[in-house]
Amino acid sequence: MTCLASPGKSLARQGLDAVVQFHVSAGSLSIPSEDSKPRGRSGGARALWFLSRRALRSQAARSSSPKDVELGVRQPMENQIFQSKISELAQDTGALKETFEAGNLPAVAAKLQATLHSLENVRLDIGITGGTGSGKSTFVNAIRGLGDEDLNSAGTGVVEMTVEPTPYSHPKYLNITIWDLPGIDTPTFQADEYLQRVLVDRYDFFIIITSDSFTANHAQLAHGLLQRGKGFYFIRSKVDVDMAASRRRRPRTFSEERVLSQIREDCWQRLEAEGLKDPKVFLLSMFEVGKYDFCLLEESMVEGVESHKRHALVVALPNISKAILAKKEASLRQHIWLVATVACGINSSPVPGVQDVACDLYRLIHALEGYYHSFGLDEDSLVKLAEQTGQPLHRFLEAIQGPKTTVTKELVVDLLGQASRDASTFTQELLNVPVLGALATCGISFATVYQMLRLSLDVAAEDAHMLIQTFLNTTEQSLSENFNQ
Repeated sequence: MTCLASPGKSLARQGLDAVVQFHVSAGSLSIPSEDSKPRGRSGGARALWFLSRRALRSQAARSSSPKDVELGVRQPMENQIFQSKISELAQDTGALKETFEAGNLPAVAAKLQATLHSLENVRLDIGITGGTGSGKSTFVNAIRGLGDEDLNSAGTGVVEMTVEPTPYSHPKYLNITIWDLPGIDTPTFQADEYLQRVLVDRYDFFIIITSDSFTANHAQLAHGLLQRGKGFYFIRSKVDVDMAASRRRRPRTFSEERVLSQIREDCWQRLEAEGLKDPKVFLLSMFEVGKYDFCLLEESMVEGVESHKRHALVVALPNISKAILAKKEASLRQHIWLVATVACGINSSPVPGVQDVACDLYRLIHALEGYYHSFGLDEDSLVKLAEQTGQPLHRFLEAIQGPKTTVTKELVVDLLGQASRDASTFTQELLNVPVLGALATCGISFATVYQMLRLSLDVAAEDAHMLIQTFLNTTEQSLSENFNQ
């Protein structure tokens, strides 16, 4: 079973549709021509041109005849697409209406800066526990996107490696700590003593792992967590080992679905026999995180964590499914207006070469780096992906349409210049929304920054989908080759 299915409209399609919003002006649509394609080495300009042209052709195909699209004729359009962007922004900011009533952008930005800092830096602690040799430490590494031999990985072994609670920071998000906790399979195990020893109140939720059958110790620990109001998830690990063994024993009648069903049923029966109702059990392979229930576990953790910590968890999770990519894009998109407001209202200075636009370029560099890190588009992530798949790095670079370089001041200026072309119309629309009037007082700066961030997020989201598809194709090819050997 794979986690790489996406229900409904694809995230890439949604991202492309969003690009159309930035090219609607006075009720008309214009498809960028080949002559307008940016030349030279400007990756940001080429990425914006590429996505804009593809999105506009798709939109034109839905509203014009094939002949008109072929000729690139400007076609009348309703302003609904543009208005939807304004409505979306107004809805996002509605919760902070009182803040915007301050009446000027610096006052708004000063209040929102603290909110943005809190969202990006809120502390999240996850406790990982279970029996000796169950894969606790390997899970600590996997959830942080690391292998067992990587730098700063948790020590692994067939004997208990963890004596005291050991913290491991996320390599990209230092506000997130995964704790490798001592094992619970001692004959004299007592949940109350154990939870006091590991300082139970420190953690936001727990992961309880076994590589075999769940026992009374696992259930006793779960009851103790329930009494303290702590969330937890059961994991049955090393499912790949069970699959291999079953395939060897019954090569002709082997059924992966049947084996998974048997394992799941055994887990439920044993836990329910210990008094746990409807236990959440996820079947995993720590070495094949894209298979089985890992993506379901990610989604359950996101839904279960406190709302103000949800963004921090979402952006840090491994990119192993289209569903988690969709959650990442949605969460990052909700914060665009926050980033744009702070960037335009605090430490702003004129952007060289972009008329009438002033903002904090370093705030925008930080935001774009955040997109790349979360979607696994930064250099370290791409190199690691190439190593994991045994494929050359250029194969993944070729799948990326966005910039293939680190985020620099020059790149951000380039992207702002591209986004500024339609910013004046957006600014006028802002004036028609009372709550957002303060944003229009900074001229076209906010509109330009907002559009640039949104386009950049669209590009990053599509690239992340392309990487997942490339990874999936590579994995399927490798499995096919191994099967045929």
